Amino acid sequence: MAECSHDCSNCSSKCDKATLLAPMNKASKVKKVIGVVSGKGGVGKSLVTSMLAVTMRRRGYKTAILDADITGPSIPKAFGLGCGCIEGSDLGMFPALTKTGVEVMSVNLLLDDATKPVVWRGPVIAGTVKQFWSDVVWGEVDFMFVDMPPGTGDVPLTVFQSLPLDGIVIVTSPQDLVSLIVDKAVNMARLMDIKVLGLVENYSYIVCPDCGKVIRPYGESKAEALCGEYGTEMLAQLPIDPELASLCDKGVIELFEGDYVERACDIIEKKA
Repeated sequence: MAECSHDCSNCSSKCDKATLLAPMNKASKVKKVIGVVSGKGGVGKSLVTSMLAVTMRRRGYKTAILDADITGPSIPKAFGLGCGCIEGSDLGMFPALTKTGVEVMSVNLLLDDATKPVVWRGPVIAGTVKQFWSDVVWGEVDFMFVDMPPGTGDVPLTVFQSLPLDGIVIVTSPQDLVSLIVDKAVNMARLMDIKVLGLVENYSYIVCPDCGKVIRPYGESKAEALCGEYGTEMLAQLPIDPELASLCDKGVIELFEGDYVERACDIIEKKA
């Protein structure tokens, strides 16, 4: 058999992609799986993942976060979850539960020290992501959000092939460099036949606290143009907001106010 190029659109093998999926834990029923991806690091992907999960939880859905960013996990910090809090049984590992009921699994929750580096090679990291899907007792989940590491390497490829994704949200920022790298994420999703639900532009603007003027420190937004180019939706434009950063630092992101990702959640409900 020829080596897989991962390009499903031009593949002549016609293999059943379902055979590549990792098995779901027998005690779990996850209805919708949404990947949150970015072309590069530092664009606020974990923040967007957290806000989507919290907003969907506020709408009455059972939500969960699978933190697939194994070497740079940020989700536990944002929700105030401590190390070593994961318990298990013969059924598997049980995810941590946030104050409002969002289920979370992250490698930092398994460590005894959050500052310990995860010095693992690619196959081990990819295997851990599949274990988070297969060996965790998620129970009944309406929407699971998968916080992926940046780029198009082992872990994104593992998630795209091994988890039953219903679509992805791509996080970007206004700089030309980031927009260029977003092309790679979109093209990878298309190669793997994964639906792109839309874009979230972070660091889009600042609102002056004194006069209310909108300032765009990185220049005019390119998000609408990108959406037109990709034929997808503009899900949200997030400001540079010190309050959001402070809530993440304090581990209380569930207290954020505002309708930042309401439209994104509307579209996820409709299209996923």
